[in-house]
Amino acid sequence: MEPLQGYTVVDLSSGIAGAYCTKLLADGGARVIKVEPPRGDPLRRWSASGAHLEGDGALFSFLACSKHSVVADPHSDVDFVDALLASADAAVWSRGSPLADVFAPAEIHRAHPHLVVTSITPFGLDGPWRDRPATEFTLQAWSGGIVGLGRGSPDRAPVFVGGQVGEFFAGAYASAATLTARLRQITCGAGDLVDLSMLETQILGLTYFPVTYFEMLGRPWRDARKVTVPGIARAKDGLVDVGCGTAQQFFDLCAMVGHQEWIAEDSPLTITEQANEHADEIYAWVESRTVEEICELATAFRIPNAPVANGANITGLDHFQQRRTFTMNPRDGFSQPGHPYRMRPAQLRPPQPAPRLGEHTAQYRQSGMTRTRRAENGGTADRLPFAGLRVLDLTTFWAGPSCTHFLALLGAEVIHVESTGKPDGTRLIAGVPMSEELWWERSPIFSSLNTNKKGLTMDLQTDEGRNLLRRFITTCDVIVENFTPRVLDQIGLDFAAVQAQRPDAILLRMPGFGLDGPWRDNPAFAYAIEAASGVSWLTGYPDRTPDEPYSIGDPNAGVHALNALLLALEHRRRTGEGVMVEAAMIDAAVNITAEQVIEYSAYGALLERAGNRGPTAAPQNLYRTADVDEFGRLDSWVAIAVATDEQWAHLRRALGRPQWAMDPALATARGRSEQHDLIDQQLSAWCAQRSGDEIVECLWDAGVPVAKVMQPHRQTELGQLGFRAFFENVDHPVNDPAPHSTVAVRFFRGPERFHLHPAPLLGQHNHELLTELGLSAAEIAELEADGIIGRTPAVTRRVKAQ
Repeated sequence: MEPLQGYTVVDLSSGIAGAYCTKLLADGGARVIKVEPPRGDPLRRWSASGAHLEGDGALFSFLACSKHSVVADPHSDVDFVDALLASADAAVWSRGSPLADVFAPAEIHRAHPHLVVTSITPFGLDGPWRDRPATEFTLQAWSGGIVGLGRGSPDRAPVFVGGQVGEFFAGAYASAATLTARLRQITCGAGDLVDLSMLETQILGLTYFPVTYFEMLGRPWRDARKVTVPGIARAKDGLVDVGCGTAQQFFDLCAMVGHQEWIAEDSPLTITEQANEHADEIYAWVESRTVEEICELATAFRIPNAPVANGANITGLDHFQQRRTFTMNPRDGFSQPGHPYRMRPAQLRPPQPAPRLGEHTAQYRQSGMTRTRRAENGGTADRLPFAGLRVLDLTTFWAGPSCTHFLALLGAEVIHVESTGKPDGTRLIAGVPMSEELWWERSPIFSSLNTNKKGLTMDLQTDEGRNLLRRFITTCDVIVENFTPRVLDQIGLDFAAVQAQRPDAILLRMPGFGLDGPWRDNPAFAYAIEAASGVSWLTGYPDRTPDEPYSIGDPNAGVHALNALLLALEHRRRTGEGVMVEAAMIDAAVNITAEQVIEYSAYGALLERAGNRGPTAAPQNLYRTADVDEFGRLDSWVAIAVATDEQWAHLRRALGRPQWAMDPALATARGRSEQHDLIDQQLSAWCAQRSGDEIVECLWDAGVPVAKVMQPHRQTELGQLGFRAFFENVDHPVNDPAPHSTVAVRFFRGPERFHLHPAPLLGQHNHELLTELGLSAAEIAELEADGIIGRTPAVTRRVKAQ
């Protein structure tokens, strides 16, 4: 039995985000009833490559697997749709469908208080921007994600992360939020209104906590665009990504290319600057070898690496073939990604053929659609969804902690485990000098990912540490880890070992490339995952090698792991069984780039990067404004994206109907796409004479999707985020108070505030937690004397000893 069997979802959404949200729910076993207008969902007519469609588009066939289709007229079938809602457990809603205009989410929630109603909108249901037009492209600009991590070269405009990954990420987030609200629905019988903002999901998925970084350290994460060396480079037979996320990885790169003399541990330059000094020699080394040779050598040196995949080559890569990452669409026969996570003994539903338009209408019109609901545990509606859940968090860096952080913000007791010999990596990457007092407590990244958690240190390389770990497992519902598989192999922590301690525990493993396959032990930083999945392929300019997004690979893995965990918890609730979950970063990533392999296998079309242009809007680009940025450069931009013919008419009117824009050929998307160069030339000249604020005021008021390309540390200046209280000030025993981002949804039932406690100091809760475990004060003191636990990093102790 799938975890969500018997759970009914009415899908009133339009677009990829809602479709992917309900696909994940259908994969989990839910019955998803897609309610479509008589003409059908626009996705049925969509192809990113512009392929001629004789039936449903391939992307629709992927996203609609295992769903039912019901046709309803928005004028005459109100009672029918209302009856569907009355019989359901949840509804997913977004704008863009005639039905959405009739059934507003707040009204659905008032009429059917038992329902979890999940709304997906660009900015949220309320606030000054609630009705403003937007596309994924303009949302990336507002989020700061276009310039946030210094992506690209300073001699050109910055570039957005290509494809429609933000839509998929928002869909995965919406699915997790729906299942989170379901927990209160189960215990108290009350539904919820879940209000998701795609701007906020873009911030969490494309930027690296820039506001907290800026406020705590007084400087932005990046103040200029820099090419990553080697990053994505051209080898003998294709593109390969080799990246250095840490100083040690750069030193290993120097040794790998045969230049140990480049290693300068006391250099005042960053590793990026040092690599740029030797760029020509590094690129020549890469170009002289094949992709396979480079990847094998980099893996041996423990340097993150991957071939650069695209729609044409990804299914042929040996790792994906051995893991059977891709499967055949059950209706139309093209290649599509398999599930983004795997679990046992719980089972996900195998993909069923997507429905034809209205295939199930008669079935639902004839059936009686009522049921009686009751609370199972008599809980209260104001109880936080994860209250009572205890999680042992063995994760580090971004992907794993982002998953467990969501749990902590919504009521779970999360125990974050580190060791003094190897603290969480985010403590070490802030650039705080080791000469500064308590430097390891000053990382804004660690602070942002670990509020509300408890801090415990244990040296798992020792017998004593592993014994403590086993004892803690008996007290925890969930154990989460994101090491490479070999690490847990070494300490003997597999599912059998967990079940021996607690049979109903859930073990959530988040390896980069999975638990099997030839890449299983490869280090997996975001850029390697993005390259191997195709995200990188669509990011950058067509006449240059792709740019590393270096962002979404981690948080995307985190939100998919969260979905998997929620399904596992549902299985445990129903059966009492523990569950082993494998939520590999790469499996989550190939799902949000599904469009590439689908377009190639269905139509033979290879999607290509195109700078800031894209298939969803024309024109779509960045245009330089007259503003000088805060760093004194003429490097300020606006994003404009015209997604419909109506928006084009609005743009012409806002520009004063210039003669060039009145050409009838530009009235259609195809005509505008064919003359994109002309439009860019004219819009560039117009924008260059105006400030970003003037452009936004002129075009947004006219109904055109537009955005300033924000420096990400300026996110707090956006009034919409302030209205939704997306940032909350957090006190800290070492650092000054600083704003921290929350979650990308607002729940009608609360909470009103998410951050209740600052991120823990290293080992802050050792005594409290070990005492609860039954250890005496003397035993705890002995563990500390032996270095099994502690409050100070070992590297700091070594420096002081010298």
